[in-house]
Amino acid sequence: MAAPASSGPPKKIVAPTVSQINAEYVTQLANKYWAPHVKKKLSFDSKVIEDVYTKEIVRSKFAIRKIMLLEFSQYLENYLWMNYSPEVSSKAYLMSICCMVNEKFRENVPAWETFKRKPEHFPFFFKCILEASLVENDSEYSLHEQTVLLLFLDHCFNSLEVDLIRGQVQQLISLPMWMALQPKRLEQELKKTPKLRKFWNLIKKNDEKMDEEARMQAYRERRFLSQLIQKFISVLKSIPVSGPISMDKVHYCERFIELMLDLEALLPTRRWFNTVLDDSHLVVHCYLSSLAKREKEGHLFCQLLDMLKFYTGFEINDQTGNALTENEMTTIHYDRITSLQRAAFAHFPELYDFALSNVAAVDTRDSLVKLFGPLSSNVLHQVASYLCLLPPLPAGEDSRCGKEFLLELLVSRHERRISQIQQLNQMPLYPTEKIIWDENIVPTEYYSGEGCLALPKLNLQFLTLHDYLLRNFNLFRLESTYEIRQDIEDSVSRMKPWLSEYGGVVFGGWARMAQPIVSFTVVEVAKPNIGENWPMRVRADVTINLNVRDNIKDEWEGLRKHDVCFLVTVRPTQPYGTKFDRRRPFVEQTGLVYVRGCEIQGMLDEKGRVIEEGPEPKPRLKGDCRTYRVFLDPNQYQQDMTNTIQNGAEDVYETFNIIMRRKPKENNFKIGIWKVCILSWCGLLMRYVCHPFVSMFGGMAVLETIRNLMNTDCVVPDWLHDIILGYGDPSSAHYSKMPNQIATLDFNDTFLSIDHLKASFPGYNIKVTVDNPVLQIPPFRITFPIKGGKGKKRKEDGNEEKPEEAKTLIVEPHVIPNRGPYPYNQPKRNTIQFTHTQIEAIRAGMQPGLTMVVGPPGTGKTDVAVQIISNLYHNFPEQRTLIVTHSNQALNQLFEKIMALDIDERHLLRLGHGEEELETEKDFSRYGRVNYVLARRLELLREVGRLQESLGVPGDVSYTCETAGHFFLYQVMSRWEEYISKVKIKGGKLPDVTDVSSFFPFHQYFANAPQPIFKGKSYEEDMEIAEGCFRHVKKIFTQLEEFRAFELLRSGLDRSKYLLVKEAKIIAMTCTHAALKRHDLVELGFKYDNILMEESAQILEIETFIPLLLQNPQDGFSRLKRWIMIGDHHQLPPVIKNMAFQKYSNMEQSLFTRFVRVGVPTVDLDAQGRARASLCNLYNWRYKNLGNLPHVQLLPEFRTANAGFLYDFQLINVEDFNGVGESEPNPYFYQNLGEAEYVVALFMYMCLLGYPADKISILTTYNGQKHLIRDVINQRCGNNPLIGRPNKVTTVDRFQGQQNDYILLSLVRTKAVGHLRDVRRLVVAMSRARLGLYIFARVSLFQNCFELTPAFSQLTARPLHLHIVPTECFPTARQNGERPSHQIHVIKNMPQMANFVYNMYMHMIQSTRHYQQRLLPPPAMIEEPETTQTQETEVEGEVQGMQEDAEEEENKVGEETIKEGELKVAEVDEHRTMPEHPGRDSDSGDSEPENETEK
Repeated sequence: MAAPASSGPPKKIVAPTVSQINAEYVTQLANKYWAPHVKKKLSFDSKVIEDVYTKEIVRSKFAIRKIMLLEFSQYLENYLWMNYSPEVSSKAYLMSICCMVNEKFRENVPAWETFKRKPEHFPFFFKCILEASLVENDSEYSLHEQTVLLLFLDHCFNSLEVDLIRGQVQQLISLPMWMALQPKRLEQELKKTPKLRKFWNLIKKNDEKMDEEARMQAYRERRFLSQLIQKFISVLKSIPVSGPISMDKVHYCERFIELMLDLEALLPTRRWFNTVLDDSHLVVHCYLSSLAKREKEGHLFCQLLDMLKFYTGFEINDQTGNALTENEMTTIHYDRITSLQRAAFAHFPELYDFALSNVAAVDTRDSLVKLFGPLSSNVLHQVASYLCLLPPLPAGEDSRCGKEFLLELLVSRHERRISQIQQLNQMPLYPTEKIIWDENIVPTEYYSGEGCLALPKLNLQFLTLHDYLLRNFNLFRLESTYEIRQDIEDSVSRMKPWLSEYGGVVFGGWARMAQPIVSFTVVEVAKPNIGENWPMRVRADVTINLNVRDNIKDEWEGLRKHDVCFLVTVRPTQPYGTKFDRRRPFVEQTGLVYVRGCEIQGMLDEKGRVIEEGPEPKPRLKGDCRTYRVFLDPNQYQQDMTNTIQNGAEDVYETFNIIMRRKPKENNFKIGIWKVCILSWCGLLMRYVCHPFVSMFGGMAVLETIRNLMNTDCVVPDWLHDIILGYGDPSSAHYSKMPNQIATLDFNDTFLSIDHLKASFPGYNIKVTVDNPVLQIPPFRITFPIKGGKGKKRKEDGNEEKPEEAKTLIVEPHVIPNRGPYPYNQPKRNTIQFTHTQIEAIRAGMQPGLTMVVGPPGTGKTDVAVQIISNLYHNFPEQRTLIVTHSNQALNQLFEKIMALDIDERHLLRLGHGEEELETEKDFSRYGRVNYVLARRLELLREVGRLQESLGVPGDVSYTCETAGHFFLYQVMSRWEEYISKVKIKGGKLPDVTDVSSFFPFHQYFANAPQPIFKGKSYEEDMEIAEGCFRHVKKIFTQLEEFRAFELLRSGLDRSKYLLVKEAKIIAMTCTHAALKRHDLVELGFKYDNILMEESAQILEIETFIPLLLQNPQDGFSRLKRWIMIGDHHQLPPVIKNMAFQKYSNMEQSLFTRFVRVGVPTVDLDAQGRARASLCNLYNWRYKNLGNLPHVQLLPEFRTANAGFLYDFQLINVEDFNGVGESEPNPYFYQNLGEAEYVVALFMYMCLLGYPADKISILTTYNGQKHLIRDVINQRCGNNPLIGRPNKVTTVDRFQGQQNDYILLSLVRTKAVGHLRDVRRLVVAMSRARLGLYIFARVSLFQNCFELTPAFSQLTARPLHLHIVPTECFPTARQNGERPSHQIHVIKNMPQMANFVYNMYMHMIQSTRHYQQRLLPPPAMIEEPETTQTQETEVEGEVQGMQEDAEEEENKVGEETIKEGELKVAEVDEHRTMPEHPGRDSDSGDSEPENETEK
């Protein structure tokens, strides 16, 4: 459940423009005191801080715009913290720092770096914050200011990975904080855990040794949270039930509950704090408060409170951190009730009935209220006191607690806990209209990061696997619901439902993703399973008329099993022809009434049977009517039918008139994840995780699944469990600490030579087992010194290993056995000279445990991954490796490189629907592999026939695999054994070398091999050749034996299943496919030993977790031995469309990133081979010691200059064009016409110089600009054969993982930096180019951004006007950095460049005397005649003779000229139909093909 802050829906925060920034008082101060570009600054004056806080922050009521301005000006870095000390500390100083830190967290930029650089005063500062948070007097610190302090503290508690912060926070949340407990409760807690009493006594002894001042300070810190709770309760009680209310109090209460939630949701903070929170009875006070009873103002507060109540009673042992089973939770509940019954029996006669009743009769809320309600406040207080819930009541005094509070305290503590399994069992799978359009559940408005939300957060740590899945489940559910709403609104509004003249529905439009329903019939409602009250399954038939274009018809007919669709009922009230207004509520306009989800089983054939998927072609159906069999959600169906029967409501299932499909990936994946999370959550309530993906074929038979789960042990390997939760030693799963690490590994073809091997292990002594340098050739086996699991070296024979032995590697060269006489028998070899860090990554990946490889751009991540896979394949042939990536593109790149290595292709399998994109003629899909096996079987049987013929054996032995097996056993083996007996060494005497050839029985068979087969030089060499020939023959029969099952299995489906489970050794799939097919894979008995994940930093937490669960455990343990994760957390994270989930819940954090934050050891690849060294410098500051491979300095393409340019990279300043910089025709759809024209002009210039168009890509940071650039290209040069189109015009986000030689980058924004402030996006943008990068931007905006400084300081060191050498053609012989011999021209603005390119083109036409397509005149030639005239005069000196030719041509094309203003209007009109989704100024939601051109 989510809701925006109580002050109403959040609005988009408009960032100040550059001109506004310059006019601000803050900017004037910054230019005097702290602006980074000012050289002579005034000395520090604390009065400035007072003035800024009073006049700019407080007076504006903490306006985000003012705080943004201050933070962006580097106020915190260059003035506040730099000059902070106890002597100058003040309220304004403290509050200013807190506001800046909070703003950095709101903007998602690093907040603690400044403090780390100067940490000495942080403890004093933190102590001041604690004291200020407890101030009771509002005149000293207002409630708004205290809310700011609460938010700062919350950020501190959520930054425990920062040593500086952790050192201060730990003092507040350690065991001594139990000092705040009432004495009886403290004694009760210490009795439960005897160990704690020892610690407690030790704490008291240490306190006695402290001096008075230190002891008082320690006491204040220990009681801080307890006192903060009491202060909150006093604020809460001051809120009236009705009448006017201070929203500052409401916001304070909301932020406080958020802080409590975050403390409860982390084990390090929860361990001791949960008892203190329970002792304060905070949850009871909150539920009884006036704020909770105020429906409007208290809505968010109540939602947060529900979450807090859940976490206070979470199924975990606070001290040990162990998850509690359902039985243990029941035992705790029974202990509490029986404890209360014993107290009642012994001390309260009026409660005898309660004391003597069985637990089940008295543990419901109603029965407890009935029994305890008649008691007086004093008696209730005494009962609570006896249970150590309240301090004893003094003799003769009445209780100060209200009766309502006392009753709620006892009832809420002892009422029966509602089973979460039961709740989940009855939970509908798909969202309905009530959830989809509930703004409190799914936030839609732009989320600025300012307010508080009732959403779970994905931080560093989780309490248990249950908690881990629960948070991901809630967020995925809401995120998918948000996307479903967008899809429904888009499709239904396109269909234009109107009210017909006869009262029915008529559709005035059409939608690609939705169709009107012709008929809908429920065809099966199966009986419920035992113990359930919902049907086992519900099936229906949906008929639609596909009178649409063939490609759309194919899409509908291509709906696959498990695809999810939505059934919609609309009853429009608008008459025919009414225009839809997107600003008005969608539901009201369209008359939408119901939405229900369903899952496709399949399309029906003409006989009404479901058409099954398989290799066989689908039958062609006549006409346009198509009927689909779908599974409905049984839980939802049961609820709807109950509502119809009991309340007389209409039958929802007789009303549907639209069916909507979704794009397959977002459709199935989100819903698939939802299923996984629901059922995994259910299972984990029983402390087990397995079998979480359930197909709708079984309906939602949740109880049956749970029964299976209860008998299944946890499948997460023990060595991974704590790391996934974020606890324990983060390096415990590193291979060096694994108890089963392997001493000797065969590196196969990893090393190119012995010198390469020695260079790969710096600091090690290399001991080769053979001294002859000629024999020191790869492949090598290496024996490593082994350390024990706890880091201590193993002792042999009681003697410790010597230090030099610990650094010695024993290298054994070995020869790969001869595989046969044919050229294709020779093994494929690796040709890459891996660096020593790449070798360390390969070594780690071959060892058991968790391997994390951080791969900066161009460092060969894919090559490392492929070599790991190859080495695992050869070292452990019995093991199976699962490859998982985020995208099909990455998986295909990986797969294509795997196919180039020495891996038998019969062991490769590619699952999913991306295999079509593989750039190979071979089909590696399941059915493609089945066809390959069948074809290979026939091919091998023909070889058996040829062998039979060569041996003169009668009969048909090559008919089946079985007969071939007999032939091998009785004919081939006998001949081979006879041959060996003749040529083997007898009595130590070598046979004659000619005997090896003369007795060889298979000469005739190998007659088609290169001759002669035998060299006749030595006995050993010829015997190795003979054995190689026999290995070739034997391999034929080994493969046939493996293929024998394909003769017994007749259907393609059975054969494909066998291939997956038995034959394939390397199985590749996307994380989407893993989520979709999890149930099928587990049911098949799919097994694997190793997982390798590429693009790990782009995969969401839950997407990364699911591949661990694709197999059932063996004997209660997972067989998973290795988990290799390769990624780059410094590049862009997973895509989250909803800003609330992205910013507030941190849902974009990948598991890879979280592991890095926790401190899991990583191998950081440190040499890139993609870009020039100068280009690499623009982003290598973000990585640890990222350098360049030698070829970057040596190869000609890197040493040669970029023809026509003075620089290999340049930042080009673009001012307003026609008085306009960035524009926003639709919300978040940013465009900049000046930059678009400039980028296209430079592209045309490059093509005219001879650059291949496909070597140039144009990138931008916004979707709107991407569309605008495509439009400009279409108008200017798209269809011109002399120029053409660039390789791609797309966004930075979508170009991640790709590269090109030359990148032209448009940053678009001129008013605010926008999302480029995320350094990860900057890294991606800077690292796409190999040879040339030209960036178009408003320099004055970007150069002041603190986060971008390392890159922009290099960019601004070069001239900000484009420097070109137009008479230098591509390619050039000039060296990079060398001054050109040709004249250099400086382009000052876009109109000048456009005009220059126009004249250059016209000159080229005339000089080549060819008729070419004419260009549109450049923008300045029409719109700015005066400027154009001046520029034309300049250009005359630059390109002689062009102008006259241009004018002549211009007269010819005058009629074709389109005015620039008209072009722009056309663009804006077109883009009104392409809005960006609300709250997202990124391009991540764009899923169109990248090479698609907007016409």
